[in-house]
Amino acid sequence: MRFKRVAAVAAAATLALGMAACGGDDSDEGTGAGSKSFAAGSTMEKLNKAQKITVGTKFDQPGFGQKGLSGKPEGFDVEIAKIIVKELGIPEDKIEYVETPSKVREDVIENGTVDLVAATYTINDKRKERIAFAGPYYEAGQNIMVKKDDSSITGPDSFKDGTKKVCSVTGSTPAEEIKKYVKDVATQLVLFDTYDKCRDALKGGQVDAVTTDNVILLGYIAKDENSFKMAGDNFTKEPYGIGVKKDDTDFRNFINDVLEKAMQDGRWKKAWDDTAGKFGATLGDAPTINRY
Repeated sequence: MRFKRVAAVAAAATLALGMAACGGDDSDEGTGAGSKSFAAGSTMEKLNKAQKITVGTKFDQPGFGQKGLSGKPEGFDVEIAKIIVKELGIPEDKIEYVETPSKVREDVIENGTVDLVAATYTINDKRKERIAFAGPYYEAGQNIMVKKDDSSITGPDSFKDGTKKVCSVTGSTPAEEIKKYVKDVATQLVLFDTYDKCRDALKGGQVDAVTTDNVILLGYIAKDENSFKMAGDNFTKEPYGIGVKKDDTDFRNFINDVLEKAMQDGRWKKAWDDTAGKFGATLGDAPTINRY
């Protein structure tokens, strides 16, 4: 009888260990709902239980978010999003990417089309009226790209005489910023929904320059050095953040924690080195997270 009792206890212990192994742990592998635990009712818990997430990003920006041969976007923004998703315990292949041009970023966050936006998204007060930002995770600066043989444009002041056309994207911070320098917005500023169209317009001679953040322009130049070059120095500071719903403070704090952790453990730098860093852009020091 004693032998039977010992055997039963051993069997129960073995079963318990097996169940614990199947139930997951607190590791950072991000391979399933069981590997993470979040506050009841939080966005993190909902996403973890669903085991899927929708990320808004750009599809036309080399180094940050550009659709690759795989049919999925690739770049620094995409890698930052993957880091966040892994910390949610969601497998990478369960990410749905939605193309998110500048003019619709606030819209897709507010209406729930996406769960977060990582799309060269400059943090500013006007946007904070509608959505919330985690970050920043990078600081860019606005610059100007011209044709390789053009020496007439040396910076934003070159547009003040009213003779040059410059292209940017509708709803973007660079489009608003360059208005301070052009003499006639109606005739000089050409707006499209993507920077690819601006690049094509410059190459085709419809405009004289393209303006956006330096890292985006460096990506275009790296892919076509014989056609384009930078004109002058950066003339703004553009802190990039992750966009989420305005009142979702817990989710914003979670993402801020993830960003800080990634900056400390090397994942942030690796994401850069594997993407935008290949184009010669400087990463710089890790920015201070703004926990407003």
